[in-house]
Amino acid sequence: MFRQIAAVTLMSLKGIPERLGASVVVVIGIAAVVGVLVSVFTMAGSLQGALLGVGSPDRALVLRTAATVEGASMLPLDTAGLVAGAPGVVRTPEGRSALTADVVVSVSLPRRSNGTLSALAVRGVGTDNFVVRPEITVVEGRPFKPGLREAIIGRSAQTEFEGLELGGEVALRGGVWTIVGVYTTGDATESGLLTDVDTLASAYGFGFVNSVTVLLESPAVFDEFKSALTADPTLAVDVYRESEYLAQAAENLAGLFFFVTYVVCSIMAAGALVGALNTMYAAVSSRTVEIATLRALGFGAVGIVTSVLIEALLLAAIGATAGSAISWLIFAGDSISLGGNEATLVTKLAVTPATVATGFVWAGAVGLSGALFPAVRAARLPVATALRAV
Repeated sequence: MFRQIAAVTLMSLKGIPERLGASVVVVIGIAAVVGVLVSVFTMAGSLQGALLGVGSPDRALVLRTAATVEGASMLPLDTAGLVAGAPGVVRTPEGRSALTADVVVSVSLPRRSNGTLSALAVRGVGTDNFVVRPEITVVEGRPFKPGLREAIIGRSAQTEFEGLELGGEVALRGGVWTIVGVYTTGDATESGLLTDVDTLASAYGFGFVNSVTVLLESPAVFDEFKSALTADPTLAVDVYRESEYLAQAAENLAGLFFFVTYVVCSIMAAGALVGALNTMYAAVSSRTVEIATLRALGFGAVGIVTSVLIEALLLAAIGATAGSAISWLIFAGDSISLGGNEATLVTKLAVTPATVATGFVWAGAVGLSGALFPAVRAARLPVATALRAV
């Protein structure tokens, strides 16, 4: 049995050069499917990992009721004062509540890689921002001074965008901000521009803030803090742990990429499947004499079916390898930014073995589906019918 399968399969594979044109069509179709799949999954996985890797459970984020992202939240200016009196908030050495009321806008700047414009988030923060977010460390220059049009730039953003060197200027609404420092955080949040909230809000004419972030005494006091704010009739807010808020953003992002990926790849897979079907039917037809001879010599239908399936898997593997390689060459090590009012993230793309494996599984599924019907047709072909083609 196995010797028969090996013999028929070897003959099938040797005949691929004779069907080179049709085989190349299948390989290209599958390469396109896998290339799109690996590319989109790479972007989704990298951004999701960046979001899941930041945030602290002892920080709480206060947004307007029903606002799921900062950009959609508009809180009255007195919100920070009301939040400051809630239980569980850390006190600064000066006796103030450790919180920062933030305003987030965006500015379009050219990327270093290709000069195209991309959004950079600009966050106006309060006086105690560095207490609330101690991971922010100024590594070059100095912190900005409140009341002045000064800003500090994250290291990742400085690497990603042009013109953000120390001493550089960024044109925002109403004037130009000077970059006086560079900061790092050790995670994806070092990809924005930080400045004084009052100066930024005044320049944009805002009479609100987007969010209030507080530092809690411990993660255990979160429920008490949240209950106090949501029970206050003068407030209309939702309260999140910072880590949970970012995890929710990661889930939403992953869901969006998952939907888009599978819709697009399913359409492309259907096209590749048609090409595979045509190729496999052509393969069977061109081997009618071979099949007739083998069947007359006693070779069974199992060997013929197996040879067709193995040929399909081989073409699929070649296509998957090509698609994965193209995706890796284009995306591996490149940066992707998720900017604007909702988030400020720049992260490196990484093509993972798991993503490539997913691409190979899709390629195998397309290849086997395309070969199934031709294989069944070959197995059911009567010997007498095949011999008449000799």
